Amino acid sequence: MNKRWTVRDNADHDVVKKLAAELNIDSVLSTLLVNRGIHTFDEARYFFRPDQRHLHDPFLMKDMEKAIERIEDAIAAGEKILIYGDYDVDGTTAVATVYGFFIERYENLEYYIPDRYKEGYGISTQGIDYAADNGFTLIIALDCGIKSVDKIDYANSRGVDFIICDHHLPGAELPAAVAVLDPKRNDCEYPYKELSGCGIGFKLIQAYAETHDIPFEEVARFLDLVAISISCDIVHITGENRVLAHFGLQKINTDPCIGVKTLMEVSGRTGSFTISDVVFLLGPRINAAGRIDDAKHAVELLIACDEDLAKEKGQMINIRNTERKGHDMDITGEALNIIDNDEELINRKSTVVFNENWHKGVIGIVASRLTEKYYRPTIVLTRSNGHVAGSARSVLGYDLYEALCECKDLLIQFGGHKYAAGLTMDPENVEAFKARFEEVVSATIAPEQLIQQIQIDAELRLSQIEPKFFRILNQFAPFGPENMSPVFISKNVYVSGNASLVGAAHVKMAVMQEGSVAFDCIAFNHGEYLPQLKSGVPFDICYSIEENVWRERRTIQLNIKGIRI
Repeated sequence: MNKRWTVRDNADHDVVKKLAAELNIDSVLSTLLVNRGIHTFDEARYFFRPDQRHLHDPFLMKDMEKAIERIEDAIAAGEKILIYGDYDVDGTTAVATVYGFFIERYENLEYYIPDRYKEGYGISTQGIDYAADNGFTLIIALDCGIKSVDKIDYANSRGVDFIICDHHLPGAELPAAVAVLDPKRNDCEYPYKELSGCGIGFKLIQAYAETHDIPFEEVARFLDLVAISISCDIVHITGENRVLAHFGLQKINTDPCIGVKTLMEVSGRTGSFTISDVVFLLGPRINAAGRIDDAKHAVELLIACDEDLAKEKGQMINIRNTERKGHDMDITGEALNIIDNDEELINRKSTVVFNENWHKGVIGIVASRLTEKYYRPTIVLTRSNGHVAGSARSVLGYDLYEALCECKDLLIQFGGHKYAAGLTMDPENVEAFKARFEEVVSATIAPEQLIQQIQIDAELRLSQIEPKFFRILNQFAPFGPENMSPVFISKNVYVSGNASLVGAAHVKMAVMQEGSVAFDCIAFNHGEYLPQLKSGVPFDICYSIEENVWRERRTIQLNIKGIRI
């Protein structure tokens, strides 16, 4: 697939030069900082040296005092409290964090994860009924609830109070809960708006700890779970999230809780975990519990205090993840076959595919894979509880949610954001929806949005990649949204020695540039370029710089994102 190479606009030269001099670093590195909004020595120190003192006062969050007072009243009166959370990684880590903290201080406590297939996302009537029928008078809802106006009204009618801890965008009306913790509220002045659902839960226990003189170390114990939620929920890794992720990764790599340690072991990965490792190795296993079986198993693992129990749960979750992979591969293959054998579908600007027998738990993953393959807004549909349920994914710059708004008369419900959404419709509306969605996308998507983009941060000469440069570059981590691993372009490089094929489609080679040493490279899915990669033939590359560890030998490696000959 052809990709657009887009180089960032030049940062202010004077600011770049001044910052490079103050920090005694290469101007390319200071350019990266300026492009991240860092213009002064003090801002750079804040960025490069995350400190737990950089965490914001939790009581700056609207309704935090109300939330703590209601929890204190419940504990004082011996009320039953239910910790309620969504079934994905963010929800289960949030439940494990808040339940794990409070269960050591109060016994009249349980947790509840809604069934993905019977109850669906968010606050459910069934969950409220469970609470009311079993004597729970307070529910702490995590990673959900901000739009559950009707459900909270129903809970109030049944004598169940709610504290909502959510990070999604509120609707026009806030639920009538005792407290609504969400930095995205228009009336909330909390300084950082991009916390994960687990991050909001963390601020709740931080506030409770401060109120009751509980050492911060008792709260920091849960930072490994917070880091997993930040990584897997694809929230910004900037500001407070960057601090939480930094210390959370430290905990993952030095002193993880028993459940996280077990997940790391069953993943088969050795060595230090990065954000990327968390996303691709830990997140799918936690998610697999809810996709294939019951997400409560994930919580049981994450709160486990017994190594034997953790091992049992970890192995079971790993088996569920293997099953998930099987469903994923089968359904992706079937979907690709549908598209590739239908000329009309191939030529569309959107993809909507439907099979009533596909497993609902993996259609979001399949939608992501189809988006990667065809690079256009994509929806995968299947039957669920008498309706048709779908998972949608978008491409860079295209607002999927707005497109679904134009189809809302054909939908029972939908929700999500710019790049990912879920939806439900009646079976008889499927064909009309396919046509409408294609019509909307065709009218609103720009041609360039249908071509995958490689965002390049700066041009770099290979001779600039020396140990000090690489050491400082590593301090930009942890990488993630709004702080992605930098991508560089180097022009007129050439192969040193021979390029070779690795696997079916990957290229392994070393490249040089005039005045530089040779650097090892791996170019995934670039096998088509191999015949042209001849010694002495100049070409351009865009790449990220990483460390390759092989048999305890560490070398700098270029991860090629694009080749232009």
